[in-house]
Amino acid sequence: MALKTPEQYEESLRKMNFKIYLMGELVKNPVDHPMIRPSMNSVKMTYDLAQKPEYEDLMTTKSHLTGEKINRFTNLHQSTDDLVKKVKMQRLLGQQTASCFQRCVGMDAMNAVDSTTFEMDAKLGTKYHERFTRFLKMVQDEDLTVDGAMTDTKGDRGLAPHQQADPDMFVHVVEKNDKGIVVRGAKAHQTGAVNSHWILVMPTIAMAKEDADYAVSFVCPADTNGVYYIYGRQSSDTRKMEGGTIDVGNSQFGGHEALMVFDNVFVPWENVLMCGEYEFSGMLVERFAGYHRQSYGGCKVGVGDVLIGAAALAADYNGAAKASHVKDKLIEMTHLNETLYSCGIACSSQGHKTASGTYLIDLLLANVCKQNVTRFPYEIARLAEDIAGGLMVTMASEKDLNHPEIGKVLEKYLKGAANVPFEDRCRIMRLVENITLGTAAVGYRTESMHGAGSPQAQRIMIARQGNLEQKKKLAKKIAGVKE
Repeated sequence: MALKTPEQYEESLRKMNFKIYLMGELVKNPVDHPMIRPSMNSVKMTYDLAQKPEYEDLMTTKSHLTGEKINRFTNLHQSTDDLVKKVKMQRLLGQQTASCFQRCVGMDAMNAVDSTTFEMDAKLGTKYHERFTRFLKMVQDEDLTVDGAMTDTKGDRGLAPHQQADPDMFVHVVEKNDKGIVVRGAKAHQTGAVNSHWILVMPTIAMAKEDADYAVSFVCPADTNGVYYIYGRQSSDTRKMEGGTIDVGNSQFGGHEALMVFDNVFVPWENVLMCGEYEFSGMLVERFAGYHRQSYGGCKVGVGDVLIGAAALAADYNGAAKASHVKDKLIEMTHLNETLYSCGIACSSQGHKTASGTYLIDLLLANVCKQNVTRFPYEIARLAEDIAGGLMVTMASEKDLNHPEIGKVLEKYLKGAANVPFEDRCRIMRLVENITLGTAAVGYRTESMHGAGSPQAQRIMIARQGNLEQKKKLAKKIAGVKE
């Protein structure tokens, strides 16, 4: 089976034995929990669209390992066309869910680990790439969702991993034996963690020799003994517990983040992909970050499409669509959104083949893409809030809207254009609120800043990749300055 149906995906999660804490309680049934279910629905959409003929070219491809049809989220990019289709697929899913659909991190991690382990083996004579290829084949054959886990909690940012007062601030190896390794630590902000089948762990920074125990990469089932999750809060998340649909804004879909804890977890050697090879940790981090920064030129653009549409509808429903300043704001939102998409497509089309055969994006353009993502969605959100008006954050609750007496009063005084049903206006206002301030803001607004590295991380890479010395030579040549 190379393609799971949405129903098979949901059933596969029900068979797993996750240990998840949410608001101080151990979750017995994460699949149907009202705060978790919407995020599962978003991942489910990646399986649903792969079944539809009209999306086959974007959502599926042929495995270079088996020749079988696979979900693109399990693919290693074999061309620049693959890289471009990845971004287009991510925009499509953002449009369909208006949230984070969570499989991107694992896809980006697998592509980074593939090329890194290949080059590591070539130089050091290790067997990591062979292990990774076996894992990847299983992922493709079973259409598994993999959670890429890179971000450590870091502790004191001014200290290296081995200098921390608590050595567990970075995931590290605490024991080795002939059967495998034991690891301890935690990964923070883990997108889609409790909707995943497997975890692919990577180091979070380039390690020095003193930090060799922290230069570790491995895979393990997401419900492995010793792995547990503390589910993260989101703005207005308990609205999902109220049973309504209007106040939530996006009642069907969502995203989630969790703290992923490794409490002396045993990993057999066949699942270890790096163990002490600190000199390759930087390569792995850089390549993963590049792939994931490319991703933001697709997923955030798709959500941006929904937000622009919601802002335009809010203008219609408010009776303000003909105002020139409103039209201009919608134009600016579209301009910013398409600029992000342009960067995602550009870094993809300028990609190149690595030694393993997997294609890597243009790292400079990928970092420019993500640098723009740390800025433009904030302006798009500001303009959407401007167009929608203050009602999006002062509107009465859904229970009041449905009250037999109060509801009529609200409909009388809060109605906009006469030809627009009052409930439709309420739903669009709440959708704008959800994407800019509510639960979806985690996957749009705030994640745009910190996901795949904070703004300074991209600026460091832009400085590194910008080739300033070559630009100086060009200027000297044109100006007639002799070397």
